[in-house]
Amino acid sequence: MSAIMPVLYPSLRFKIRYGLAACLLFSTVSKGRAQDVFFSQPFATRLHTNPAFTGLVDDYSVTLSYRNQFPTLAGSFVSTQAAADFRLKSPGQHHALGLLVNQDRTGALGYTRFEVGGLYAYHTRLTQQLALSGGMRASYGRQRIGYDNFVFGDQIMEDGNVVGPSAESLDFPPVNYLSLGTGAVLYTEQAWLSLAGQHLNQPNLGFQKQSQLPILLSISGGYKFFAIKPSTGLATREVSYIPVAAYTRQGGSQRIETGLYLNASPVTLGAVYRNISLSGNVSRQEVVALLAGVQAGGLRLGYSYDIGLSRLSAELGGAHEVTLALRAFDRLENAHRRLKRRLYPTAPCPAF
Repeated sequence: MSAIMPVLYPSLRFKIRYGLAACLLFSTVSKGRAQDVFFSQPFATRLHTNPAFTGLVDDYSVTLSYRNQFPTLAGSFVSTQAAADFRLKSPGQHHALGLLVNQDRTGALGYTRFEVGGLYAYHTRLTQQLALSGGMRASYGRQRIGYDNFVFGDQIMEDGNVVGPSAESLDFPPVNYLSLGTGAVLYTEQAWLSLAGQHLNQPNLGFQKQSQLPILLSISGGYKFFAIKPSTGLATREVSYIPVAAYTRQGGSQRIETGLYLNASPVTLGAVYRNISLSGNVSRQEVVALLAGVQAGGLRLGYSYDIGLSRLSAELGGAHEVTLALRAFDRLENAHRRLKRRLYPTAPCPAF
């Protein structure tokens, strides 16, 4: 292809320099492998994190999520997600179904990736205090590049005006793929441990060359300390704090997270430190995500902002993330089943 621009003006140099750097945060360039976008509210987007969370927290829920990463760049990375899960009213409430729809796009590169997946989870009690949930996910994905934002050398006149279509051959048809994942959550009323593996079949996302989506492995967990514990029945007052930790690895990149959530119902506050090691020549990135959420009846609203501690993360502008959830949980029915020892414990993970 010919050069995009014969002369790079200062503002354009800035956008290209940091635009390319931002791309490195989502791809392993040396191996030609794609990377997944991650969310700063992993418990609001828990179906994205681990399919075993399907039907685990609520009787049913519908969640909408929006994430704008690197907002200071033209054409920032934007992820939107819709998730729904439903616990089947079977004896023991062992089965749950879910649906996950996700779209990632960046205007500067004209890139979009769309995924829709079905989820299934099975819940069971191992002992009176210990329970296990196992889940699986199968997703159909479609990745494409749009060329509306591309400017090639043969479109630029001597006076700098851009005219006419380019003679460049833009033969990059969309790529369709299938992705498979599984996971498990082991938990009590105060602690949980989550293990998940996504893209186990390593689908090819390349437009012209092989470009695998590497397996994403994650482990996370936490413990809930109660200052005020809600009583059985309709009482919902709770004050607790929950330290959490997580480790994620995909291809040559890895992410370590540690954080603390404070829940004083109906308000939740949280802070998470994230250390990201990337393959290639990109330096390690450090981020602190600050989170606030509020619950009103069956509605949950959460907001988080990523603050970059390292130079590149700070100059790219962090990330805004908003989640809105509608959920239902029958506390009286849950208490009745627990008294009869016919139901597993309530999962203790945060809601945001």
